[in-house]
Amino acid sequence: MNISLKIIGLSFVLILTASAGRAQELRCNVNINTSKIQGTNKSVFTTLQSSLVELMNGTKWTNNAFAEQERIDCSFFITLTEQAGSSRYSGSLQVQARRPVYGTSYQTVTLNFMDEDFVIEYIEFDRIDFDLKTFTSNLSSIMAFYAYLILGIDYDSFALKGGNENFEKAQLVVNNAQKENYPGWNPYESSTRRNRYWIINNIIDAKYASERSAYYKYHRLGMDLMSEQPAAAREQIVVALKDIQKIFREKPDPYLLYLRMFFDAKSDELANIFVEAPQTERTEVHKILTEVDNNNSKKYDKIQKGTNLRF
Repeated sequence: MNISLKIIGLSFVLILTASAGRAQELRCNVNINTSKIQGTNKSVFTTLQSSLVELMNGTKWTNNAFAEQERIDCSFFITLTEQAGSSRYSGSLQVQARRPVYGTSYQTVTLNFMDEDFVIEYIEFDRIDFDLKTFTSNLSSIMAFYAYLILGIDYDSFALKGGNENFEKAQLVVNNAQKENYPGWNPYESSTRRNRYWIINNIIDAKYASERSAYYKYHRLGMDLMSEQPAAAREQIVVALKDIQKIFREKPDPYLLYLRMFFDAKSDELANIFVEAPQTERTEVHKILTEVDNNNSKKYDKIQKGTNLRF
């Protein structure tokens, strides 16, 4: 391993084990679209947005200490489409998270997921409380689940299976919410296995262990090395893609949600990474990507042509 990467890794460990009292973990932006909700005092949504920002950025989600510049950038795009009664709303939630790439100003997307089971109850000025030990509200449970998911994926990108503790907390949130009458928390609700239950089920399933190691190789041994040793970095990313190809071929389940989530975050980036690689490498990567992520094959055709996409 490159010596500078060893130093980064040591610094990361020191950051996470330093004494508490510095910044919280997330730097979260929340946007709420209510254009399809008619006849409601819109100030309730302004209050809701402010309360969610406070929940996400003000909660101490882990026992680790983060410096301000180390907080994880993430965005929650809420679209409310229906209102039932005075306080029940439904719609969707798009969650995105990013992490910096060492030696550059570039941020790589680590999570990009659309949750179609966003059902909440909220009255203006209600407190939005979260307790990991029990269910307090569906709204706080959804937000907390994605907070732990973001943290787990981010930690996995810095250390092999580094996200274990956060994924365990996300699973606990799911377990606490399953007995409540809200969608997204149970295995039988989704015909495509695309909900919160199946996200965390895939991640902690030993059958997907090589994808978790792929997250580490891709980011820590690949992207973080890109500015200094691009050829070696691309080599590690190819190794990560082969780990994911193995899962695709073994098909631990027919829907492969966790695998799909990887490419929802990485397809554009992958198309750009390899456009300037040697022809043999471009051919190998194109073959892997069009096999495991055929939905984005047009993007990957740019690799063969050596044509750059815009990030």
